[in-house]
Amino acid sequence: MKNMEQFYAPIRVIMGADALASALEGHKKIFVVTDPFMAASGRIAYVIDLVRNLGGECSVFSECNADPDTETVSRGVSRLTEFGPDALVAFGGGSSIDAAKAMRYFAVHNCNLSECTFIAIPTTSGTGSEVTDYAVITDTAKAIKYPMGAPELLPDIAILDAALVTTVPLNVTANTGMDVLTHAIEAYTTKTHNDFTDAMAEKSVELVYHYLLKVYRDPKNPNYRQRMHNASTLAGMAFNNSGLGLVHGMAHALGATFHIPHGGACGLMLPYVMHFNAGCSTSLTPTAHRYAMIANMLGIGSQSIRQSALIVIRTIRQAEEKMKMPNSIQKSGVSEEQFLAALDGLTEKAFNDPCTAGNLQPVTMEEIKDIYEKAYYGKY
Repeated sequence: MKNMEQFYAPIRVIMGADALASALEGHKKIFVVTDPFMAASGRIAYVIDLVRNLGGECSVFSECNADPDTETVSRGVSRLTEFGPDALVAFGGGSSIDAAKAMRYFAVHNCNLSECTFIAIPTTSGTGSEVTDYAVITDTAKAIKYPMGAPELLPDIAILDAALVTTVPLNVTANTGMDVLTHAIEAYTTKTHNDFTDAMAEKSVELVYHYLLKVYRDPKNPNYRQRMHNASTLAGMAFNNSGLGLVHGMAHALGATFHIPHGGACGLMLPYVMHFNAGCSTSLTPTAHRYAMIANMLGIGSQSIRQSALIVIRTIRQAEEKMKMPNSIQKSGVSEEQFLAALDGLTEKAFNDPCTAGNLQPVTMEEIKDIYEKAYYGKY
């Protein structure tokens, strides 16, 4: 049975201002999972007001901070099962959606939650979590991020409304945008990519290339925001089927250890890992050919595979520079003493991360350590 490929995407994606009303049709008890900012700022009214206008009842769980942890999920499961909703709505960034996924999973398996439609509404364009059956939950005591994967984690409906992301701060726009690009590039260069994941990854890379800097410069432009929203979801569908790679393995460990936002950690590590994956300093690899295909697709390639791969890496670095993103771990505020003390642990966590196993280019612990060191000092 190993000689096979597949693409699985049983989710309804609805776009536009009236999307949520369509998704909530026939539902009366809605449990909303969000973060403290969404609740305190009143943005949660996007869901609550509509539910009330439709004659429904709402219960809001607003304790999802960045990098949701096991304790938060446990509290959410208790509230969710006590309320007994017929629809679960995750409203916010990847952290809120991931937390809602984990709550639903444990409520279904351990608390006999009855049939409940799961609706994901992303308010950032980055994680793709609204269309994946993955979630990342943190064990704070152990400083470890646990990637979960199960069909029950996949939302039933994803709502893509650009109106929700026009006020996202510039630093979040940059971090989430690089998260999208990392998802797409890694989906394109895993061991299990196929024609279907390639198609979605290619379109996502194209949209990010054309619109990320535009949306950074003109953040309230609804067309630019919708394009990045679409890019995020396309990349999510791609990597949900192909898996991810070394960038995410290293970013998970880096973020959990030094509390660097996930998208920022991915954007930081992406050029360094790409340089390693392509073999630019040693001998060219099959991954270098994949990067060259990306360059040619974007119209920035050359006749040399090595040069084309380097052009893609350089283009990413230049985009990050224009968005004022740190280009080294050191510039992220991590002292040399902190970094060196954590380096062996970082290396081990990254090597054992499930994402690392999907990397098309084989990697050893020694090579991971070397990449971290280059990324710390900003040297390729």
